[in-house]
Amino acid sequence: MHILDPQQIAQLDLNDPLVRFGEEFAKPCRENREPWVYLCGNSLGLMPLGVPAALKVETDSWAQRAVEGHFEGVHPWMDYHQRFSGPLARLVGAEECEVVAGNTLTVNLHLLMAGFYQPDTRSNDHGRNIILMEAGAFPSDQYAMDSQIRHHGLDPKRCLVEVALPDDRAEDPTAPVLKQIALLGERLSVVMLGAVHYYTGSFFDIPSVVQAAHRVGALVGLDLAHAAGNVPLELHAWGVDFACWCSYKYLNSGPGGPAGLFVHRKHHARQDLRRLEGWWGHKAATRFEMPRDFVPETGAQAWQLSNAQVMAMAPHAVALELHDRAGMEALRNKSLALTGMLETVLLDFLEKHPELKGRILTPSNPLRRGCQLSLFLEHRGRDLFDHLHHLGILADWRNPGTIRMAPVPLYNQFADVVAVQKALGSFGSS
Repeated sequence: MHILDPQQIAQLDLNDPLVRFGEEFAKPCRENREPWVYLCGNSLGLMPLGVPAALKVETDSWAQRAVEGHFEGVHPWMDYHQRFSGPLARLVGAEECEVVAGNTLTVNLHLLMAGFYQPDTRSNDHGRNIILMEAGAFPSDQYAMDSQIRHHGLDPKRCLVEVALPDDRAEDPTAPVLKQIALLGERLSVVMLGAVHYYTGSFFDIPSVVQAAHRVGALVGLDLAHAAGNVPLELHAWGVDFACWCSYKYLNSGPGGPAGLFVHRKHHARQDLRRLEGWWGHKAATRFEMPRDFVPETGAQAWQLSNAQVMAMAPHAVALELHDRAGMEALRNKSLALTGMLETVLLDFLEKHPELKGRILTPSNPLRRGCQLSLFLEHRGRDLFDHLHHLGILADWRNPGTIRMAPVPLYNQFADVVAVQKALGSFGSS
């Protein structure tokens, strides 16, 4: 096994322009008070140290001003959601009018599908009514698509097509999606993809998907749960029709943190969208006149239902400021290096332990993945996971035999990969 040189690795960390950001996060510790080597940012990001102070600002305002906190204080709650337009636009490559924070991911997914999925309901087998998604998508997305189809009186078994991803990690994960789009043609209504697959870590070629879908008259929606804050995104330039994301993974905004949504500017003036509406989507200038008829706000803000979740959004603001300051280009550059180094370590381990019958599920092309690597073992997968856990490596287990590891460039260091290699090196084959 090729042994990483600790001195060279220490120099990499010393020269890392992002190393100071790691000091701005709380580090969870084991029972022995030693910090974990945390590789679970794809499940729950670490807490920024500025979160308690940000929450105190809002709880103090609540205590001292009560209802007047909507109009007074450091960040009046009336317009609280507007704090996020700039950072979110930069994060996903959008115009500020195209993004808004709020709700949760699956709520936003349903809201967007209610507007954009307008199927031909005359027959399950004719007309434009098919939704295309990747096989093995996150279950909540699967349930949402099934229920959207049933909501229109159609059958998910006939109107939902799930594309299997290639078994060979050297193959482009997007190729079968493009092939299926062409096959479905005018039957296709919406392509709904997880931009980065939660299980394998595959990053789809979104511009190619958009071009192929629009060529046959279909729309493209994205679940960015594992993409936002992880990979570079240019939703507006790519022509993505709509998207949504959560904030508790790579955006480090806490469990149950506020989600976000994107609606491309080209759809803002459409009158035919069957959007589900609430009072915070009403035009702000007349919202508190309590008019009977809904007049939509401009852009994505028209998709809001209720006022801002202030106590959940305060941590979100702190976390987004860190991402904004770090910059996606620097984060991506470090991510490619970190994950590439971890990949070398895992491949060396698999070569040394053929009896485990293991393989990496994540694409070998660095441009077709984010920071996550998914290691599948036919034998002793749980033993290896428990071994790593015992030695202070906090990764993520997924049945039937996959260990997901995500070195997050905002707070992980190259030394963390050395720790993984050391732990793997002590795993016995008996």
